[in-house]
Amino acid sequence: MTMLTPELAARFAELTLGHVGRPWPFKLDQVLTGPEDVVAPAVLHPAFHGSFDWHSCVHGWWQLMRIARLFPDLPEAAAIRQRADATLTAEKLGGERAYLDRPGTNGFERPYGWGWALALHHELERHDELRWADAMRPLAEAFAARFMVYLPKLTYPVRTGTHGSTAFALILALEWADARDPALAALIRARAVDWFGGDLRAQAWEPGGDDFLSATLVEAVLMARVLGARFGAWFAGFLPDVGKGEPATLFLPATVSDRSDGKIAHLDGLNLSRAWCWFVLADAAGMPGLRDVAMRHLDAALGHVAGDYMGEHWLATFALLALGAGTAALPPQG
Repeated sequence: MTMLTPELAARFAELTLGHVGRPWPFKLDQVLTGPEDVVAPAVLHPAFHGSFDWHSCVHGWWQLMRIARLFPDLPEAAAIRQRADATLTAEKLGGERAYLDRPGTNGFERPYGWGWALALHHELERHDELRWADAMRPLAEAFAARFMVYLPKLTYPVRTGTHGSTAFALILALEWADARDPALAALIRARAVDWFGGDLRAQAWEPGGDDFLSATLVEAVLMARVLGARFGAWFAGFLPDVGKGEPATLFLPATVSDRSDGKIAHLDGLNLSRAWCWFVLADAAGMPGLRDVAMRHLDAALGHVAGDYMGEHWLATFALLALGAGTAALPPQG
């Protein structure tokens, strides 16, 4: 089984250090309220103006900081810490927080970027040096407050394989909330049960042409985190034939026809995120054979993390998710 090795971690770090500060091309998520809003991305987003778009820059930083923590002796880890000292500052992250007070930003990066912002702060708080986490805290708390307003009025979950996914964002948010915000954690659990608790016999009509998440599997991972010991019974109703390899579409890696097309390149991310989900579910459901399915998806995509900027600016994050889950799933040695 492929594991997260220092060599792979160094390669991911090298790739991501090359784009978290790269200003162009950049895709803004912005509502223009007047001509004065037409300014460079680096003005609007002092910390997160690289990696093609805001959310990719945020989770690129999550990836870098996790690598620096797991492999602190890598030369790349020293470069990461140096770059963090220049980027993850109170002044620059304060500018990111101030952006949320601008008119027309209620839907900014909702919910994908919100979840990744909380995940980044959670990762930063795992470091011995807390200056980066302290600088990030006001921004993370602002997104947590947005979740508290948004989730009660979201009558229906967004069941998609792209950035609107409710389940994926809540996986990220719940880990943050469990550590520091009991009210948000309780709300996430309650809403997850409201939306997904009665789901039976998932049809798994996927993948869509530009999915990078499995709507079916991220829902299952969220419910594994929410239900704990009750998850086995829920999963047996949700995917009752998983032991037979059905629905078959969940077991077959997606085909990527053009990696220079940013939307079609999403399908490499789908294979990586499915690998992550299958590793998690193998443990949560007590079905170790699902690790083979995870490996099939991982092998289909890992060689394509680099090569074209449309994938290169974000795929390593999902490779790190998958490899980290796969390493955690390995049996003890010796």
